[in-house]
Amino acid sequence: MHQAALTLDPAFRVAPVQRRTFGTFVEHLGRCVYTGIYEPGHPTADEDGFRADVLELTRELGVSTVRYPGGNFVSGYRWEDGVGPKELRPRRLDLAWHSTETNEVGVDEFVRWCRKAGVEPMMAVNLGTRGIEAALDLLEYCNHPSGTALSDRRIAGGAKEPHDVRMWCLGNEMDGPWQTGHKTAAEYGRLAAETARAMRMIDPKLELVACGSSSSSMPTFGAWEAEVLTHTYDVVDYISCHAYYEEKDGDLGSFLACATDMEFFIRSVAATADHVGAKLKSRKRIDISFDEWNVWYLSRFQNADPPSDWPVAPRLLEDHYHLADAVAVGGLLITLLRHSDRVRAASLAQLVNVIAPIMTEPGGRAWKQTTFHPFAQASRYASGDVLRVEPVCPSYETAAYGQVPLLHAVATHDERSTTVFAINRATDRPMELRIDARALGGARVVEASTLSAPDVYARNTADDPGRVAPRPNPDVRHDPETVVLPPVSWNVIRLG
Repeated sequence: MHQAALTLDPAFRVAPVQRRTFGTFVEHLGRCVYTGIYEPGHPTADEDGFRADVLELTRELGVSTVRYPGGNFVSGYRWEDGVGPKELRPRRLDLAWHSTETNEVGVDEFVRWCRKAGVEPMMAVNLGTRGIEAALDLLEYCNHPSGTALSDRRIAGGAKEPHDVRMWCLGNEMDGPWQTGHKTAAEYGRLAAETARAMRMIDPKLELVACGSSSSSMPTFGAWEAEVLTHTYDVVDYISCHAYYEEKDGDLGSFLACATDMEFFIRSVAATADHVGAKLKSRKRIDISFDEWNVWYLSRFQNADPPSDWPVAPRLLEDHYHLADAVAVGGLLITLLRHSDRVRAASLAQLVNVIAPIMTEPGGRAWKQTTFHPFAQASRYASGDVLRVEPVCPSYETAAYGQVPLLHAVATHDERSTTVFAINRATDRPMELRIDARALGGARVVEASTLSAPDVYARNTADDPGRVAPRPNPDVRHDPETVVLPPVSWNVIRLG
């Protein structure tokens, strides 16, 4: 059995837990919207056509914010197509995902869904095929109370009160050649800066996100952030990061350590932002919105044959996750929490069907993928302050990242309890974790759960949705507090 130890001390405070860490993402891609959150005629559909089973699972997942409407989709989106009477809305070709967009769901429907789900809407504007004017029009439509053509158009459509969207993304992945309207860093930086300045003329208190790199492996990574922030530093609040991970060539050890790359990504972007701030002699700090992240088997999508037609809501990117995927997601959540001093918002991409924790069948059931559980538990139990923990544990060699610790962990603490979130990356044996809780005044382990399975590639299905789910961990001892973590597992340990 591997041996590990960590110390908990409320003095080791990183930052408050950021509720926006537990955001997700809804894009007009595949079945995320249509037969995902929206399906009139479904047995659970409400008066607006929203699936009540998906709404219930979204609440259980603990989602705080939802980014919309993309993603690559937004770079060709005309927001006006999705407002007004549904029977008059045009059908359009979506170049991003080679699909037909019906526009049955648009801005007003999305915000209405957010209110029902109890989540905060986060909107992206099109800086690919459009620009400043369209962004201003959308902002006025969403947030101005009344008395103008656009705000009155919203009211006429049934939304009397402003949508009051506070957080806005200035485009999406504009560094990517796959993006409609792809730009150089200088071209995008100038456009983003001018769009931000104009939007702030309407509402100076908006929170604005500039596009950072689509991946830390992009050839322009680092230089892109430096150039973009040189243009936008004084008019934005966040720079974005996007990252996806998958197991490659059967290298499970590297995959379970993918949070190592996310750590590098966050540190590098923060350092670049601070460097630009120093050059500009600014006292302002740019934070990070990690507004796309997940396990995504991108190689499967890239190797698939492109569609020959333009289908409506086709089955795209419907990865079916196993236990190891869930443990990797847990590790990424731990990393986001560990950097709560700088990562102040994040979005798991996506919410339903498309590389998602929730799956549905048209007209049928909705169920939880394995990745649902670490997200839901972290959202439920992370509260108060994030505590830095530095585990003492063995390491192992990975092909992708070199030597990596077998234990990856973080803790949160409030006046009622302390929670440790931990993954055991070991594939060969359990790990005995000893917790030094003396600084917590005699706190003891009151509850421990583990997400594990004999088969690391076990999946949940509609017929067996509970095959991989958190279960009580019976291997808990006291004096000192000790918990045995199964191999390849996500673990939640609560002390009180």
